Amino acid sequence: MGLKKMAFAGSWYPGSADQCRSALERFNDDLRAEADTKTLNNPVAGIVPHAGWIYSGKLACRVFAALAHGRRAVESIVLFGVHMHADSPSFVLDCTAVDTPLGAIEIDKAFTDRLVKQAAAASVDLKQLTPARFLEENTLELQYPFIKYFFPKARIVVCAVPPSDAAQALGIIVVEVAQELDRSVAVVGSTDMTHYGPRFGFEPAGSGKAAFDWVAKENDAAAINALTAMDEKQIIHQGLSRHNMCCAGAACAAVAAAKKMGAVKGVCLDYASSFDPLEPSSDFVGYCGMIFGA
Repeated sequence: MGLKKMAFAGSWYPGSADQCRSALERFNDDLRAEADTKTLNNPVAGIVPHAGWIYSGKLACRVFAALAHGRRAVESIVLFGVHMHADSPSFVLDCTAVDTPLGAIEIDKAFTDRLVKQAAAASVDLKQLTPARFLEENTLELQYPFIKYFFPKARIVVCAVPPSDAAQALGIIVVEVAQELDRSVAVVGSTDMTHYGPRFGFEPAGSGKAAFDWVAKENDAAAINALTAMDEKQIIHQGLSRHNMCCAGAACAAVAAAKKMGAVKGVCLDYASSFDPLEPSSDFVGYCGMIFGA
């Protein structure tokens, strides 16, 4: 079935092993230097951004580091992502491995096959796609080096999830499959927050600093509140009605899985934006990093 090759290495994130490892270590060093009191006991799932690493790499790194810290060996990472419409079907990557500058990550084929069967039994439309048919998606690929770095022995399950009822169902089914296969898993949902400005056709609060304040303090804050409360219905509603999560389905699936694994709350580890107050642009994007646990 082959290898899913890299499409964004060298542009959205470093393309060589040395450069990639150096960036990850630099993110880690920065995080260790910060006094971080935001934590949860035994986090089982997270939400990560997927912009170029220059904008949001440290936020994603913080989430993966939290998921890896102090846990028993994670055998498989379930990664939800992809920009989709509410009426889109769900997809799962069907191949041997995904490539990263740090080496390939094996696909958990037994998990993937069982997931497709369980989804069909639950009347959830989940299609298996080969690398040639699976979209080139920054929502997914930008997470692979983090997974390889923090979970070097783990396998991966890669799902595209629409912002619909299928998202919650798939999140639950993923955990049921993990339990049936006796897999130790961590679940990650990939989404950015509000995409603001004329480039994105969304500018209800004007421009400049006033627009950034509205995005950060109102629009993205509403999405983060829904994530923190682990409210699956509200997550989907927020993403579709307020355009504050570009992959609300992925976020919803991750939250549903976290709840099934016993998580009771979410914590926002960090929030950032591509808005630069020194050189304001009319177009910018918000990002957050979340973990879910006890």
